[in-house]
Amino acid sequence: MEDFLSSCSGAVKVNLDQAGSGFHVVLGNEACDVDSMVCALTYAYFLSKQTGCSETLVVPMLNIRQSELPLRSDSVYLLRQVALDPELLLFRDQLDLRDLHRGGRLRLTLVDHNVLPRSDSDLEGAVVEVIDHHLQERASSPSCPVTVEVVGSCATLVTERILQKAPEVLDQQVAQLLYAAVVLDCVNMAPSAGKVTPKDEHIAAALESRFPSLPPRDDFFQTLNEAKFNVSGLNTEQMLLKDLKAVSGSLNVAVSVLYVPLEDFLQRAGLEAELSGFCMKFGFDLLLLMTISFSESREPIRELAVFSHSAACRQQVSHYLEQARDPALNLSPITNPHPRVAAYQQGNSIASRKKLLPIVKDFLKEREGGGCLGDGCLGDVEEEDEDSCFPPTPMNSLAEGCPLDNGLPHISALDLEEKFSKMAERKGN
Repeated sequence: MEDFLSSCSGAVKVNLDQAGSGFHVVLGNEACDVDSMVCALTYAYFLSKQTGCSETLVVPMLNIRQSELPLRSDSVYLLRQVALDPELLLFRDQLDLRDLHRGGRLRLTLVDHNVLPRSDSDLEGAVVEVIDHHLQERASSPSCPVTVEVVGSCATLVTERILQKAPEVLDQQVAQLLYAAVVLDCVNMAPSAGKVTPKDEHIAAALESRFPSLPPRDDFFQTLNEAKFNVSGLNTEQMLLKDLKAVSGSLNVAVSVLYVPLEDFLQRAGLEAELSGFCMKFGFDLLLLMTISFSESREPIRELAVFSHSAACRQQVSHYLEQARDPALNLSPITNPHPRVAAYQQGNSIASRKKLLPIVKDFLKEREGGGCLGDGCLGDVEEEDEDSCFPPTPMNSLAEGCPLDNGLPHISALDLEEKFSKMAERKGN
């Protein structure tokens, strides 16, 4: 694997200067958790063995900036365990996919997601294959085969493909990467977590049988899980970015998984101001916080919180989540000291973010279809200090490193509508 990654790193630099050279990029999702990273690395390695001396260079890409890798503490730990140098990895800010696509030089295989986020919608024409374990949102076509199966880990499907097509690709290192993703994503195969399927169990057992020197399952999960939950030294923004997925529609929504009890997170000093600053910096209208921790008996505990500057939007999405039935989250409100945060205990502890995201997408679709849910998001905006109501400074996203890069983001439609609404209210009074 290290030879493959090293050759990719060198070839990318050379081939970028050769107009005719093509790239087949295996791209994980934007959360870039262990499952996504492992699937990108191992499936690209598998494809490279299948294509042989093709003029198209097969490369894995981690769908984050290189500077964000330290936030994925479990991924860093796993790379160290299998002796892979992170410097050999290719990150999203190191290769311009749009430029390659415009030049007709890009083929994309998606792993651990089956549709590109709206920000990457212009790359859709380059997608040639999909392997995923989330809710299927993409139809198969002759030019783009889609493999989507609801299993605990996408690595289960990648391992199955390798075992079927080229089992010789598996060595101790590749097997340990895949095994780590399956064991971690399936919560050590615990039925109570509601993630493991018979296929996950079968694939894990097959890897254990072929590679008896793999780390003991319980010990391996424990060390990986401890690394995943290690948020020591991270500030609030880093904790929110550590495992974040965004959903866009009439509102921009971020869903962050936090690896601490919700009560502990809500007690952070100046939290509400930090959540507000985070949403303004990255252009989010709503922020959903899903926490996961474990009881003394190792049972998963999930909690959920909703943050928004708009009381109406916060109330509407909270009500929608409370009423959700597919699946039911079984939310019970809990008190907290922050007026702009709605906090809940989540009775359905097996409803992970994978189950939450389709609910959020349905909320946005209904909101788009009917304008606004309920009374609308603009008629009940909380009063703020006058100084805090000025529009944020726009960013110049076209020039990396320009003086405005660290400023505040563009003005969202919600910001403008809320501002004019408040002006109208004052005029009426």
